[in-house]
Amino acid sequence: MTRGPIRLPSGGPSLFEIFSAGRQGPQTSGHFSRAQIEQIARTVRRAPEVMVKVTGGGAKVGAVSAHLGYISRQGKLELETDEGERITSRDEHKTLLKSWHLELSAGQYRRQNERGGPARTLKLVHNIVLSMPAPTPPEKMLAAARKFTNEKFALQHRYAMALHTDQKHPHVHLVVKAESELGRRLHIDKLLLRQWREDFARMMREQGIEANATSRVVRGRNKSQLRDAKYRAQQHGKSTALRQRVMAIAQELSQTGAVRDPAHGKLIATRKEVVANWMKAADMLDAQGEIALAGDVRYFANHLPPVLTDKEDLARRFIRHIKMQRSASPEGGVKDRAKERDLAR
Repeated sequence: MTRGPIRLPSGGPSLFEIFSAGRQGPQTSGHFSRAQIEQIARTVRRAPEVMVKVTGGGAKVGAVSAHLGYISRQGKLELETDEGERITSRDEHKTLLKSWHLELSAGQYRRQNERGGPARTLKLVHNIVLSMPAPTPPEKMLAAARKFTNEKFALQHRYAMALHTDQKHPHVHLVVKAESELGRRLHIDKLLLRQWREDFARMMREQGIEANATSRVVRGRNKSQLRDAKYRAQQHGKSTALRQRVMAIAQELSQTGAVRDPAHGKLIATRKEVVANWMKAADMLDAQGEIALAGDVRYFANHLPPVLTDKEDLARRFIRHIKMQRSASPEGGVKDRAKERDLAR
C-alpha cells in the first residue's frame, strides 16, 4: 500500500494532483480545473476502473512462444500485430517470432555482476494485460487497446495482442518486445504504469465507455496481495502460499478467537489522511460553486470500505465461509462444529 504524501505524477492532472492541492486547504487560491473536476466526479460516483498489469515476460524464445500459444488459445484466437497482420496459426506464430529476432537481443546488453558472477537474465518480452469490468463491450475494449498499443509501441517495440472474452470482464493480452528496434530497452516502473492507466482510461472514454484510473488508496482500498496470489494460482494451477496463509489464520482463530495484524494501525493512519484530503477537496469544490459534487465527495469520504489488512480480509472470508457451511447444513449442531474443526485443521 502506498503511504505518505500523494504527489503529482507527470502526464497531466489526476487525483494525485487534486490531493496535493487539497492539502493546502480551502483558504488558499487552490482551484480545480475542469478535467480535475470531471475526474473527481468519476471517482466518487464509482466509474469503472481500468486495469493495466504486467504479468511477467519470457527470458527465452521458447517461453515467449508458449505465451503466444496461451493468449491465442493455441491458435484458436486471432493475434493482431504491430504491422496490422492477423495471425491464426502456430506456424505463423513461429514466423512472427523469427521476425522479432529475439535471439539477437537475448544477451546483447547483459553485464556481469560486480562479483564477476553470471549476468542477470533479462526479459525478451513484457506480458501485459489491459482489462475493464463487465459489461464493457469487447469491441470497444479492443478499439481502445489498438489505440493504446499504437500510441505507446508503434515503430518502437514489436508487439502482438489477443482479445479474450471467455470471462465476465473483457481483456486484451499484449506481448511486447522488451528491446526496441533501435536497441533501447523498455523499463516499466510504477510511474509509467500509472500513466498508462490514465491514458488507457481516456481512450476507453473516447469509445463512449465511462472509465477511470485512480489509485486504490484514493478510493479507500489498500493494495492487496490476495488478488495477485489468486492470479498466480490460476496461472500455475496451484495456490500453496495462499493455502498456508489460510491455515495459519484458522489456527490463530481457533487458539485466540480473533486475528490481529500490526499493519492495521498503519492503514488507519493512511485512511485518516485520505479522508482529510477528500474533505479539503470538498471545501474547494464548494468555493468553486460545485455544491452538488462537494456533497457527493463528502458522502464518498464517509462511506469508504472498512480498513482491513490482507490478513484481516482473509480471516473475514474464512469466517464467512464457516457461517455459510453452518447455514447450509440441515443437521447443524455437532456436525457443524466438526466441520469447523476440520476447516481449522
